[in-house]
Amino acid sequence: MLQDTTHFLREHRQPAGSVILNVARTGPTSPDVIFLHGVTRRWQSFLPIVSWLAVRHSLELIDLRGHGDSSRVSSYRVSDYVGDVVERLGQLTNSVVLYGHSLGAMVAAAAAAQCPGRIRGVVLEDPPFETMGARIGQSRLLSYFQGIAELVGSRATFESHLARLPAIRLVDPASGRVQRVGDVRDEVFFRLTARSLMRLDPLVLDPIVAGTWLDGFDYRGVLANIRSPVLMMRADPSVGGMLSAEDVRWCRRELSQVACLEFPKTPHLIHIARPAEVATQVLGFVESLA
Repeated sequence: MLQDTTHFLREHRQPAGSVILNVARTGPTSPDVIFLHGVTRRWQSFLPIVSWLAVRHSLELIDLRGHGDSSRVSSYRVSDYVGDVVERLGQLTNSVVLYGHSLGAMVAAAAAAQCPGRIRGVVLEDPPFETMGARIGQSRLLSYFQGIAELVGSRATFESHLARLPAIRLVDPASGRVQRVGDVRDEVFFRLTARSLMRLDPLVLDPIVAGTWLDGFDYRGVLANIRSPVLMMRADPSVGGMLSAEDVRWCRRELSQVACLEFPKTPHLIHIARPAEVATQVLGFVESLA
């Protein structure tokens, strides 16, 4: 039976341990799928695919700590976000599918490993793993997040963010090549990013820039302890994808229930660049679960 979508995306505040999470829901029942966004973003990041999935399933979309309208705290390592989601899972009476993008994918993986009885399946969209950990200084990401940190730290207006975002420099440490973000992103990206940055705690960026984001987070140990089926989606590194080929090979070799999909010529935000295809794959994956 199809879900009633008349209760579409109502927000509320949800206590989860020591934090208050801002949560958007598509229906009055417990969620079938919980969405976790990437760093610097908000639950609204998933709007391009929500309507496709809400026809069939009840959804919950969470603003992670320090993002959107959720609590501001003192620590923003990946392991800190995990604790909040584990608390939320403990409040539910049913098992769910966790869908995470980027940071959210790493959080989803760890929460699934810690709460196997609560998880039916996990969707991991382009998790960065070491790309945003110890290796961040080897990519253009370090200069990007340094630029974002400077911008957020200024506490400027939306209009100022919008004007300054395109000028952020992307420096390739290997070649020395420099691009501006304005050379590789469009105007809608800047508007959405500027709005999200207006609701971002500047401290979120500190451990990323310092290379300490993954402290206490053994991502391969986490992946090895997931007991439910996994759908992994990889963006194209040549246009900003962050999941390495090495990590995909490791997952195919070590995980017994993993399906890995490649999205050529597709940037890191796969669900925005190719929403219909992502929604189709996720619907099929969720329908396959017992």
